[in-house]
Amino acid sequence: MDYYSRQISKLIQELSSLPGIGAKSAQRLAFHILNMPKEAVEALAAAIVEAKEKVRYCKECFTLTDEEVCPICRDEARNHKTIMVVENTRDLAAYEKTGKYDGVYHVLHGAISPMLGIGPNDIKLKELMQRLQQEVEEVIIATNSSLEGETTAMYISKLIKPTGIKVTRIASGVPVGGDLEYIDEVTLLRALEGRTEL
Repeated sequence: MDYYSRQISKLIQELSSLPGIGAKSAQRLAFHILNMPKEAVEALAAAIVEAKEKVRYCKECFTLTDEEVCPICRDEARNHKTIMVVENTRDLAAYEKTGKYDGVYHVLHGAISPMLGIGPNDIKLKELMQRLQQEVEEVIIATNSSLEGETTAMYISKLIKPTGIKVTRIASGVPVGGDLEYIDEVTLLRALEGRTEL
């Protein structure tokens, strides 16, 4: 039995189809939207439609942008000889927040996953290899430490090594504030292998 009218139920249903939004969150958002002033709802709807229409891939690094070339790729102060390879735009944003990386990026938009039917041709690998025709000194592979991320990192490494370009992998291991007893063996092993001198 529906508790709400057809329009409210439809709004809740649409909101709950978004990732990370369960039924209760969708219901809360729906009622929040219904209580907003009409102008604010129109501005929200317009922002969604405009983003969908105008956001595209940067023609160099393939991050999401509303310009032909994103601000990072346009920035001449950045080191264009170092490319950090990430799985998605959210990962790029996470590294940018550190304020410590001054190179450029390449966004794959996924990771190799034979289980999900995602192969090398389904992510932006061909585009990465084309970028390496320019003057590049180092490729930093910053894919996730998941099985898919590791598979992708190994595949990229095997592709790039013959070119003579330096290939590095981000360190992974024990998170700050993590208790060793709760951390899995693979993470502990990576932390041990990636140890540095004090």
